[in-house]
Amino acid sequence: MNTLKALCTAITLSISSVAFAGEPILTVTGDAAASASGQGWQFERADLETMPRTTIETTTIWTDGVQRFEGVSLHDLLNHVGAQSGTIRAVALNDYAVEIPTSDAVEGGPIVAFLRDGQMMSVRDKGPLWIVYPYDTNEAYQSEEIYARSIWQLNRLQIEAQ
Repeated sequence: MNTLKALCTAITLSISSVAFAGEPILTVTGDAAASASGQGWQFERADLETMPRTTIETTTIWTDGVQRFEGVSLHDLLNHVGAQSGTIRAVALNDYAVEIPTSDAVEGGPIVAFLRDGQMMSVRDKGPLWIVYPYDTNEAYQSEEIYARSIWQLNRLQIEAQ
């Protein structure tokens, strides 16, 4: 009976971590250009996948060995939504939040990853989105401050002007 209960729980967790087609996985609000709806930006997985893709191969302090992350560069995403300067309040599914200066959004900088080693990331595996910096290519990215900005289970970005 305990095995059946554990299996049902695992299935429920798996289903709850899937983003269904037509369901946004990332919302961007605040100091950005108006979206078509005028209500902030809503991105489905397919929307992010059609944007220019950036790949980072790096080690992290949370995983073993070199990982291959694919996603949209934070630089490209902010340009897409018309965000200028200020602070990004990045929020996870559990409402954990971090502050990221928009100055971090440079070419060759962090990405909003939606694939890790070619696979979609489940909520249990730090998904569906994870802000990842290229830690191995720049020593400045190997600091507690940057590690703290590397938020996983990301689902909202609030752009705050300075």
